[in-house]
Amino acid sequence: MSTNYVFGTDPDYVLGDAPRYFYALRRTDDGDLYFARVNQLSREDSIQINNDGTADGNFEDFEIGIDFFEGRDVTHELIFDNLKYEQLRWDNRNLYYYIDADGQLVVRTDRKYSYPSGI
Repeated sequence: MSTNYVFGTDPDYVLGDAPRYFYALRRTDDGDLYFARVNQLSREDSIQINNDGTADGNFEDFEIGIDFFEGRDVTHELIFDNLKYEQLRWDNRNLYYYIDADGQLVVRTDRKYSYPSGI
């Protein structure tokens, strides 16, 4: 993993008070769980917050550093038709979430996890 610096500064200077990592979670109607992790200092990382669709189904309150966990209502229906991820979280820590062999959601802090590809 490479660390990028701008004009010889450290990442805290570049981002100010903004958290460095963005995490997003969603599940399908079949119960499949999907996770996205974005490092704001990486040139290769990107994420799409809203799926294609009419503007009235978009999540418009996206703001850097503000967590969002209310992507479904009390009956588990999606609130925003175009919102790709139901839960959005920011953190300064480098976290790796994954499902272990026992089906448990696990998080590693600053210890890389190699996610399977092609799933």
